[in-house]
Parts: sequence; C-alpha cells; structure tokens
Amino acid sequence: MSEIKDVVILGSGCAGNTAAIYTARANLAPLVFEGHEPGGQLSITTEVENFPGFPEGIQGPALVENMKQQAQRFGAIYQHGRVTHAEVCKRPFTLELEHGETIQTRTLIIATGASARWLNLPNEQKLIGHGVSSCATCDGFFFRNRKIMVVGGGDSAMEEANFLSRFGTEVAVVHRSDMFRASKIMLERAKSNPKIEFLTNTVVEDVYDATKGEVTGVKLRNVLTKETYDREVDGFFVAIGHIPNTKPFAGQLDLDADGYIISHGGARTNIAGVFHAGDVQDRSYRQAITASGAGCMAAIEAERFLEAEGH
Repeated sequence: MSEIKDVVILGSGCAGNTAAIYTARANLAPLVFEGHEPGGQLSITTEVENFPGFPEGIQGPALVENMKQQAQRFGAIYQHGRVTHAEVCKRPFTLELEHGETIQTRTLIIATGASARWLNLPNEQKLIGHGVSSCATCDGFFFRNRKIMVVGGGDSAMEEANFLSRFGTEVAVVHRSDMFRASKIMLERAKSNPKIEFLTNTVVEDVYDATKGEVTGVKLRNVLTKETYDREVDGFFVAIGHIPNTKPFAGQLDLDADGYIISHGGARTNIAGVFHAGDVQDRSYRQAITASGAGCMAAIEAERFLEAEGH
C-alpha cells in the first residue's frame, strides 16, 4: 500500500477542481480521482455564459480543463478511476478503486456530483448540449423565442417549466400520467401560466435532429390511445430527477432518503475529516459557481482539520 495521503478528492467537476486548487496552494499535494465522468456535468455542456469572469462565455469542457490545469500548476495530481468501496469509519480512511488499487488518506473531499436521470431515448445522448438539457437555469437563455418541451411531473419539472416560460414562445410539459408528484402550489403555478401547455398520459419515444445536429422535434405517444405523433421542439429539457453518486458511502455517511449527503455545517459530514462539495450534497442550486464555492469551503475545512491534527 502506498503512503498515506493528506487529501484525496473524489470528482473533477467545478467542486473537485476548486478544492484541488485550494488544497494544492496550501502545499497539501491533493490526489484527485476524476471519476466515471471526468469534468462533471460541464463536460457535456456547450456554452457557459453565467460563470463570472467570462463576459463572452466559455465552453463547459474548456472551463473545467482550465481549472484542472490551474490545480496541476500548484501540485495537484490527477488520476483516472473511481472509488467502488470506501471505509471511512476508521482512520486513516481507505478507498478501493475499480481496478483494485487501495489508497489511504487523512482527509477526504467527496465531490462526486449527481448524475441526471435520462429517458434513454435513441437520440438523446448525442443531442445533449445541442438542444437536450437537464438544467433550465444553465441553458434556458439559449432558447429565447423558441419552442420548448419539459419532461417530468415533479416540483423540479414545474419549476423548470415556469423558468423556461421567460424565454420560450411556448413550453409543453409532458407527463406519462394525469397525476402529478409536484406539490399543489407548484402545479397550480405552472397551470396558471398562459405559456405552459400540459400533455398528460403521454410519453416521449424519441427526439429528432433533422437539421444541423440540433433538436428539431420529438415523437410522442399517448399511453391511452397508443397514438403516436410528431411535434416541433427546439429545446428539450429532462426533469425527472438526479442520482447522487454516494453509493460507496451508504451506511457510513449520513444520507437523506434520495442518497444526498446530509451536511453537518459548512462542508462537514457526520464523520470528522470527510467533507462534501457540490451537487453530491446540493439539490437546490446545481450551478457551476455554487459548486466551485463549495469546493473552496471543503478545501479550507480540510486544511484546518489537518493543521489542528499537526499535519
């Protein structure tokens, strides 16, 4: 087994990279595992226009790559791979990687994010960032005066539909039932919005890219009549929830019913020396800038923890 690390960071999105920058500048030589999706959610995002400091915008992959290079400049070490098992109930913490390697660390920053749930449509994945999105606040601006569709029946779908109505000429909400999981107030707010149309008892069978590799329409099916038909759409937003990447920590860290890490103040978890950053704990904001801020918090917490222990 290799030497015990001072800091290991799991995840290489905005949260993990920012934590790497701060801990590297503190001479802690962090080891960053890039995870199953290097770069996080921004790796599948095209234009990012709301990250401070880029008045002309920046491509999502370029933003996280810049962060990575900045962290490496100060001594952060990046390694491919993801953790499949973790032992954080005793110290030093032990992490087992998918290829069999074992790592021990004095502190751990979990920035593994949350993966969007997708519909698994034939053309869905190749059109992510080209009309298909899971984040209205990230991408809604690009669909000014365009036709938009939202899939989902919960609060997040209603919230996204209302938000997107600021930009689109019309917003269609598609739900496989006529019963909604959304709270009464969120549902009523969406139904009272004149721009929002509800297509209930309906499922999406595919999303089309007839021209220029961008979304141009969808194929819908009424689950009661079995009728299928096409509808023109420019922006296609999937709002059926996220899955936090916390499986290796189940039964050890305090997680809520959906698997998100429960914060114990700041960036702390219920286990001293283990910290959280980004969407793995944040189910409300899900922005690059809030993830970066959380990564900064986790790094400072880890540095203070190590200093208090004499490392």
